[in-house]
Amino acid sequence: MYSYANSFSIVPTFTQQPIIGTSPVSFGETNADKSSPQENRGYKVLQGDCIEILANFTEKSFNFVLTDPPYIAGYRDRSGRNVANDDNDRWLLPAFKQIYRVLADNSFCVSFYGWSQTDRFFAAWKAAGFRIVGHITFPKRYTSTIRMLRYQHESAYLLAKGQPAEPENVIGDVIDWGAYTGNKLHPTQKPVSILLPL
Repeated sequence: MYSYANSFSIVPTFTQQPIIGTSPVSFGETNADKSSPQENRGYKVLQGDCIEILANFTEKSFNFVLTDPPYIAGYRDRSGRNVANDDNDRWLLPAFKQIYRVLADNSFCVSFYGWSQTDRFFAAWKAAGFRIVGHITFPKRYTSTIRMLRYQHESAYLLAKGQPAEPENVIGDVIDWGAYTGNKLHPTQKPVSILLPL
């Protein structure tokens, strides 16, 4: 499973196939599929506004959410590419309210976030109903940006809806980033290898 910035990757609880999409997207089966999904090796891609797409899913339809939303940082990569909606937080609370609604009771959401906007993310997660139950760091083998420090990691929070059981196979809260992806598909592309343990 892969999640691009401004997308919401959701693993379905009640569907047979995982459904994957790109920026901004949702996964799963909708009550009324308003987009035209693309089929690819058993996966369905729904592209559109994640808030609108999530609104079409039934409550408690998914057992896990992995998201890499915009960091609200006005990001621009070395080639000048930017991330949609990274210049505002209007989407933040509505998106996480929808994620909370479609997530099954006693389930997890893993959300990357912009560290300079941690207060906004915390407020939105808590207002949506999530509890913060863990923090994951992904150290990189290279420097992304240099400002006051050399930025060499990414982070995500583990959010809970309800009281999920402890996992059978507990992973560490530090996951090596591995090799640089080259950001060929997206300006803040994550390597699949860091997402699979989640």
